[in-house]
Amino acid sequence: MNERPDLGSEDEVTSVCFWVAAAIGIGLIRRRHIAARGLSAHLVRMTKLFFSYSHKDENLRNELETHLATLRREGLIEAFHDRRIPAGAHLDDAIDAYLEEADVILCLVSPDFIDSEYCYSREMTRALEKDAAGEAKVIPVIVRHCDWPNTPLAKLRGTTRDNRPVKSWPDRDEAWLDVARDVRIALLAASGRALASTADAVPVAGQASQTAPVVQRPRSANVAVERRFTDLDRDRFVRQTFEFVTEFFANSLAEVQARALHVEGSIVNLDANRFTAAAYRDGRKAAAITVFMGGMSRTGREISFHLSDDGATNTSNGSFYISDDEGELAFKSLFGSFRGSQEKLVGSEEVAEQIWSAFFEPLSRTR
Repeated sequence: MNERPDLGSEDEVTSVCFWVAAAIGIGLIRRRHIAARGLSAHLVRMTKLFFSYSHKDENLRNELETHLATLRREGLIEAFHDRRIPAGAHLDDAIDAYLEEADVILCLVSPDFIDSEYCYSREMTRALEKDAAGEAKVIPVIVRHCDWPNTPLAKLRGTTRDNRPVKSWPDRDEAWLDVARDVRIALLAASGRALASTADAVPVAGQASQTAPVVQRPRSANVAVERRFTDLDRDRFVRQTFEFVTEFFANSLAEVQARALHVEGSIVNLDANRFTAAAYRDGRKAAAITVFMGGMSRTGREISFHLSDDGATNTSNGSFYISDDEGELAFKSLFGSFRGSQEKLVGSEEVAEQIWSAFFEPLSRTR
């Protein structure tokens, strides 16, 4: 058919030409923007990023994805997790397909991740195979205290720095920033670029669109500066830990009830600073506790407990008081005569675990 296609009126043609020109212009501007940042054209391909995580850590995955927003807005990553699978799709097939295509795989490591057969035996195993074959980069993101050094992931460098779990940081945003920086470096490595710091990789003004040379500048390894914490930092850390302990107790009681049908538990939030918990075996109260913020110090920056569910705050069987003696916020414990005090610094999960152990001890005894 040799007819000339109908292009419409002259105004319509002009309008189409305008939008085509605009689209081309936007593309050129974007290419120049990328070049100005030192990224050559063959490195612009989006890196496919895969989240491997337990659904019990979904809130943490959401927080991490928010902190990776800069990478997404730069067009550097396309992130996938199972919540993005459309309705009607086959879950296992979709997850396997995205895992196979992934360039970077983030394993959000926690006790629940290790306990999950799907996360540990399926996703993590395949991820490590891809890493060993050079097909993908696996990054263990330590989100909660767990025995991950005795897993196959231990051969890889984890994040955050010093493998400190994200939930143990006084400022969680700072922890996620640490993770985001490591992910950015991994993206550069996946794109074939040298692992350079942001400062070293900044191109000189007017330079052509190529990676700036990395210069190794001599410096001392002794450059750490002690961090000074504010009262706000301390108060926020105690509050976050207390809220974590509350959630820890609720989940632990639910698990006990699921495993032992003859045991029932209850937890009552008396106010923002106190909760009580009790466990009943065959209808008889076997364990009870009151956990509260406050204690013997004037600052009130403690988490204390006593083994009764009367809600009183003028007595305790143990307490955890805040300390920043070693350049980080943590707790030291002070128990009654039956356990003594411990000078070891502990984080939020250990505080929760020790208080739970004191509560659960009478319930765990055989009758």
